[in-house]
Amino acid sequence: MIFFKTEEELEIMHSNAMLASNTITEIAKVLKSGITTLSLDELADEFIRDHGAVSSFYNFQGYPFHICTSINDVIVQGPPSKRTIQEGDVVSIDVGVLKNEFYGEHVYTFIVGETTPEILKLRRIAKESLFAGLEEAFAGNHMGEICSAIQHYNEKKGYGVIRESGGHAIGRSMHELPEVPNYGRRGTGIEMRQNLVLAIEPLVNLGTQEIIEDKDGSYRTADGLASVHFEHIVCIKPEKGWILTDFDPIEKAEKANKNLNASYDE
Repeated sequence: MIFFKTEEELEIMHSNAMLASNTITEIAKVLKSGITTLSLDELADEFIRDHGAVSSFYNFQGYPFHICTSINDVIVQGPPSKRTIQEGDVVSIDVGVLKNEFYGEHVYTFIVGETTPEILKLRRIAKESLFAGLEEAFAGNHMGEICSAIQHYNEKKGYGVIRESGGHAIGRSMHELPEVPNYGRRGTGIEMRQNLVLAIEPLVNLGTQEIIEDKDGSYRTADGLASVHFEHIVCIKPEKGWILTDFDPIEKAEKANKNLNASYDE
C-alpha cells in the first residue's frame, strides 16, 4: 500500500530528516584517519538520543549498531567496528532516525585525505546523478523518470549502478512502497502523486555493478573497486519536489575539516 502524508506529518518528517542530516554533520566534524568507525557509531547514538529520537537501524533485523559505515569497496550496510579509518578511504555514512512515529534517513560519502582523480570523479558524478533523479520527482511524473535519469547519468560515464539495492518510500515504516530503483525506463512505473515521500539513493560503483555479500552482512563490489552512496528524502509536490534532508550543513563541516577531501575536481 502507498501512503500519502498530511502536512502535519510532513513537518514531523522534515524535522526527522534534518536530524539525520545533522547527525552526519557531527560525524563530518570529527572524521579523520586513525578514528574508529565504532567511535562514530557511539557519537551518532548519543547525538540522536540527545535530540529525543532513536536510531532506526539499531536492532533492525538484529543489526547491533546505530549507523552504517561503508568503506571503499563496501557498497552498503557496513557495520561499525574497531577498524580505524585510513588516509584515502572512501567512507559512506548512513544514518536513520525514528521520532514521533516517523522515520528519517540520510547518506553522504566522504573521502579522507588524498585520493585519485578517478575516485573524485566517481563521487561527483554519483552525487550529480542524485540531483538528476530529483529533477524528475514531481507530481504527475512517472517513477521510471527518476530511475532512468539516475541510471543513464552514471552509466554514460562507465560506472556500475547497483540493481539489488536502491531507494524506497518512507514514513511510519523505514521502507514503504513504492521502491525506487536506480535503473529503469522512462514512462514506466507509478504516476507520482502529491505528498508521496521518497528516499532516493544512488549506489554507484567505479567498476562492475556486480556485488557480493560479506559474512558481516555488508555488500561489496565484486571487483574490489570503490563504491559511493548519496541519499536525499524528497516529498513529491507539483512542478518540483521538496527535499527534506540537507547537504549544506554537511558540506560546510566537510570543508572545515582539514582531514577531509571536499574536492569534486577530476
